[in-house]
Amino acid sequence: MHNLKIPGGGLIILGIDPGSRVTGYGVIDLVSPLKFSYVCSGCIRTEGEIFVDKLKQIYDGVSEIIVQTGPQQFAIEEPFVSKNVDSSFKLCHARASAILAALNAGLPVGEYSPRKVKQAAAGYGNASKEQIQQMVVRLLKLDRVPQSDAADALAIAICHANTTLGLAGMGNSVTGTARRRMH
Repeated sequence: MHNLKIPGGGLIILGIDPGSRVTGYGVIDLVSPLKFSYVCSGCIRTEGEIFVDKLKQIYDGVSEIIVQTGPQQFAIEEPFVSKNVDSSFKLCHARASAILAALNAGLPVGEYSPRKVKQAAAGYGNASKEQIQQMVVRLLKLDRVPQSDAADALAIAICHANTTLGLAGMGNSVTGTARRRMH
């Protein structure tokens, strides 16, 4: 990750889409009540077979993103219940690693259901991953479609921006501008 210098603006929000293999992140700058801009996004990809090592990689990756981008707010998706209990437990552990990184950095944590995130980003609680990607491109005026996990993380940050300002339900009426490239 590059050392980003965030120009003075508004409220920097880090969104996280947790996963034990791939954790998406997205950072936006809420520059005014109805306008935000893209800062950066990407994925933390874990390596190896030992699960606790993956949790440390997630913690370290989120901690580095926090240091590099200096967010004032942290938002993460709540876990969804899966039929595969092992996968659900792993997701919850990955999520906890990311939350601990935020808490250790002194960040307030916002948690949002997948349905609420979809509603905030796409205006529809059952939006597909592709619809979320397209709306993130549109809202943030990106020049390319981010990877699915990164787009979900950006949507989580957008949801937090909407909720923080009491704009939940306005969905795609918030506008944005691109300012940084995706990693």
